[in-house]
Amino acid sequence: MTKESANHITLEHGSGGMLTMALIKDMILGHLKNQYLEPLDDSAELPLPSSGRLAFTLDSYVVDPIFFPGGDIGSLSVYGSINDLSMQGAVPLYLALGLILEEGFHKEALAKIIASISHASKKAGVLVVTGDTKVVKKGQADKIFVTTAGVGFIPEGRNTAIDNARAGDLILINGGVGDHGIAIMMARQELGISSHIQTDSQPLNLLLEHLGDLMQHVHVLKDPTRGGLATSLNEIAEASGVGIVLEESSIPIKQEVLQISDLLGLDPLYLANEGKMVMAVERGWAEKVLQRMREHPFGLDASIIGEVLEEPKGKVIMRTRIGGKRILPVIRGVQLPRIC
Repeated sequence: MTKESANHITLEHGSGGMLTMALIKDMILGHLKNQYLEPLDDSAELPLPSSGRLAFTLDSYVVDPIFFPGGDIGSLSVYGSINDLSMQGAVPLYLALGLILEEGFHKEALAKIIASISHASKKAGVLVVTGDTKVVKKGQADKIFVTTAGVGFIPEGRNTAIDNARAGDLILINGGVGDHGIAIMMARQELGISSHIQTDSQPLNLLLEHLGDLMQHVHVLKDPTRGGLATSLNEIAEASGVGIVLEESSIPIKQEVLQISDLLGLDPLYLANEGKMVMAVERGWAEKVLQRMREHPFGLDASIIGEVLEEPKGKVIMRTRIGGKRILPVIRGVQLPRIC
């Protein structure tokens, strides 16, 4: 074995031979080992609940840089798929993991990412049960791309789809918006400014589990990732055929996020988030849901930020701090590429 193959990924690691098996067993299985993954079969045989409905999701992660304040591509890929399941009202159960590695990628960085995936999946209480690893020639990928697929079950009677908002519902969010987008931008070190902002990436299934019996009063769940809060609310308004009115003064945004956004000409309402969820909650139960969220570490800064109305259908309007009104359209173009 050459010095390069000892410290870096080579094309032989993707050949399916001895180096592939060594990579999987030594660097991946050691961190993620469980009864379903350990056989290393082409698929996993899994027990499923006898009631409810299955939820399935798939997402790919190409974030740049792969390490950023508060997280990395590994934890992001785990929490991202878990949150996608959670927004359907599902209880996440299992994850599949796909890795595309660029020839020359340093094994130390890979080990750090796999350890992060292991920590994140254990924190969320979800098992990685199967996966796949491929290696491509240098220049055909950017260090590492990660794909995760997730399976969960939706309890009987639960519906939190984006077409389920009802006039009279109140809109809640579990904390400040824009953190992830700013954290990624600052990590690229292209602007000559520094920030203490970290990604908000976190597993929202734990917060929803904390809500317990109050979940029956939650009509819609949506994570405002790419396109941010404003775009997610537009998707809800359009799908449900309702209008949504926000109160600008009620939307939690860190002062540093506001300052950097203003400096760069960005709107924080369109910045990406990876640990936030928007909720449409039955009006009479919104305060109880809010208080329950504030009892959990992932909901300390939760706030009621608006309401659902019959009109204007498919539109999102914000009442500004100075008493005016502003239409919030769907984002056009990309404020920041490769944020997840």
